[in-house]
Amino acid sequence: MKMDKKRVLVFGSGVSGISAADLLAAQGARVLLYDGNGNQEPEQILAKLKKPEAVEVILGELPEEALKGLDLAVLSPGVPTDLREVLRLKEIVPVWGEVELAWQAGRGTVLAITGTNGKTTTTALLGRIMADARDSVYVVGNIGTPYTSVAPEMREDTVTVAEISSFQLETIHTFHPRVSAILNITEDHLNRHHTMAEYIRVKELICKNQTKEDTVVLNYEDAVLREFGKTAPASVIYFSGRRELREGIFLRGETIVLAVDGEEIPVIQTDEMHLLGRHNHENVMAAVAMAWRAGVSMDSIRHSVRNFHAVEHRIEYVTEKKGVAYYNDSKGTNPDAAIKGIQAMNRPTWLIGGGYDKDSSYEEWIRAFDGKVRGLVLIGQTREKIAEAAHGCGFMNTILADDLEEAVRICADHAVAGEAVLLSPACASWGQFPNYEVRGKKFKEYVGRL
Repeated sequence: MKMDKKRVLVFGSGVSGISAADLLAAQGARVLLYDGNGNQEPEQILAKLKKPEAVEVILGELPEEALKGLDLAVLSPGVPTDLREVLRLKEIVPVWGEVELAWQAGRGTVLAITGTNGKTTTTALLGRIMADARDSVYVVGNIGTPYTSVAPEMREDTVTVAEISSFQLETIHTFHPRVSAILNITEDHLNRHHTMAEYIRVKELICKNQTKEDTVVLNYEDAVLREFGKTAPASVIYFSGRRELREGIFLRGETIVLAVDGEEIPVIQTDEMHLLGRHNHENVMAAVAMAWRAGVSMDSIRHSVRNFHAVEHRIEYVTEKKGVAYYNDSKGTNPDAAIKGIQAMNRPTWLIGGGYDKDSSYEEWIRAFDGKVRGLVLIGQTREKIAEAAHGCGFMNTILADDLEEAVRICADHAVAGEAVLLSPACASWGQFPNYEVRGKKFKEYVGRL
């Protein structure tokens, strides 16, 4: 990737934008860092950059003269591709996302994971498997470390494990993972993608540049993905938590089994793992299949899986107080993820839900309570919407709280020994918290004060 003297506009001044600007400046590009939020101070943005002298900051309206002589634009994931400014950019220059930029700058082999739910756990586990087996491994993307921040350090023998969101997939061009996975596709981010058909199309882009020499791992129990597997450009490995497969990876009783070329390889017993719930067993299957196709021995894979613990904020055990167990599932940011959270509970549960409205519907989540939920304590922008949906489904024990701290106190006052309190909001954190991590940390803090 030759960027010397190129004039590049980076759209978005958050973590991803700063990282992209740093990478481009290091490559010799002349960088314009643009953000539509005109209330920021340019000096504060420049202070975050490694080479501020190579970057010009533009805030508020994007002037027409800034577009003259541009060679490239790079979008941060949070920037919608149908914004007027983005559509204007597409008319005059190539528009990349941070993933495309990092791919062009990096080296080595990429293993990439997307899906509505389970991405972070699967990425973290696959990252651990690869780090135990290879010398140079980076775990990047939506999981926290910007892909662009480590791309310059990569070698030919580097393995990059990347969690890729639908927002990031919208702006790939040549990005080509050796092994990819789509874990599932359920309703999410419709405020961004507008229709399920578009959301599905974008998710499937993860393997658009793969060939039959590459592999895509798909969920057999997802009807959309099962159908996509018939026409996917890569060789397909299916996984299933509900049925045995002639070829693929599946759960037989309490044993995960890999079936390849007529041979069955026992992988691991579920009671040997530190991960709760069938959805996590499926995440393990996907990570195992990806590592296997990346050339890791099954003995090494088993060792890594046995020693892996759940990631923070995903059905994370916090503590027990007065016989009540507290679980942090702040990463349950949509109804389908929250369904998996409640399914993992093995005792009567007081559930905290609600947050930012992503135009989701909540009836399926409420129907999945299946008698486990004693009470539903609701916060945030969606609290009345969810309460109405709950009452329509016949679940009447809803309580509206002003904030998360009050919700924790309400649950603590009602729960008795032998029950659980679960934060699994089915909504994004925005409006109350900057991200689900802060929400989860605050939950743990409030629980700690009880």
